[in-house]
Amino acid sequence: MTGRAPLPPFTALSAIQKVRLAEDSWNSRDPERVALAYTEDTFWRNRSEFIVGRHQVVDFLRRKWASELNYRLIKELWAYRGDRIAVRYAYEWHDGDGKWYRSYGNENWEFDRRGLMRKRYACINDQPIGEPDRRFRWSLGRRPDDYPGLSELGL
Repeated sequence: MTGRAPLPPFTALSAIQKVRLAEDSWNSRDPERVALAYTEDTFWRNRSEFIVGRHQVVDFLRRKWASELNYRLIKELWAYRGDRIAVRYAYEWHDGDGKWYRSYGNENWEFDRRGLMRKRYACINDQPIGEPDRRFRWSLGRRPDDYPGLSELGL
């Protein structure tokens, strides 16, 4: 059985760990790496798009990161119980014209017994921001451990 620790049922600590692992993975901007955290038949609702299966996850993420440039993400645990986790998050990116955005959202996650995400429901809103208004200013990749989270940044 191939799994992805931490496994459900989640505790406060294991849910926080799962959220940070997801954040780190998404900040890699590597669609194939990210997709490995999901079941083969994963189901997503992302904004108005419905995605089924890892292959569609990879295709979706390739499209996403081709248009959302210099993507940096912070996720924060909102709630957990059993095999489910809810998070809030924000990410910053710019388009091909150099216009910056901060995207805010909430996700509801459901995991199988191996710790792979089988369902992901995401609601996201984009806010145009000026470059001086950016708050996520670490080097691309993993957010440093000492970098503030969403609550500390007041977002």
